[in-house]
Amino acid sequence: MMNTAQQVKNPSSSLKSRFITRFLGALTKINAEDPISSPSPTRIFQLYRRIKVASNKSMAYSVRSRRIWSRAMLSRFRSRRSAFSGRRSSVKTTNCTTTNVTINENKTAKGGLDMQTDELRELVPGGEAMDVCNLLDETAHYIKCLTTQVQVMRKIVDFCHLSKKSSM
Repeated sequence: MMNTAQQVKNPSSSLKSRFITRFLGALTKINAEDPISSPSPTRIFQLYRRIKVASNKSMAYSVRSRRIWSRAMLSRFRSRRSAFSGRRSSVKTTNCTTTNVTINENKTAKGGLDMQTDELRELVPGGEAMDVCNLLDETAHYIKCLTTQVQVMRKIVDFCHLSKKSSM
């Protein structure tokens, strides 16, 4: 078992470093395949979409199949890829059941909690099939991962901005 000091020495053990490695690789590939030639609005939107997908894929692959939301996201990417290639994909679904649900779902419609839960299910990948306890757990982890994405992207922008200033 690794202790905390060993985990710090081994950066590949952290979610952030796994995400950074995958995301920077994806950005490099995007830039190598099609560098910006004309900054038209259509071209900028296309790049935006590719970067967004690369970011989401990188995060889902970094989490691997440990979480329901990452499995849902990965199966969505696989099904899109197979739809374009003409292949069929099989989507693995998991059945999440919890015995400790303290909220009676029949009573939640009165307080509006059911509506909020449904809205949350739409936001979290794979949330449609989760009970309330798993949904809240997956939501907390998904928010942590989204925060990591934002932090990394901000650092990339800051780095690019600084390198652009220093080259002037």
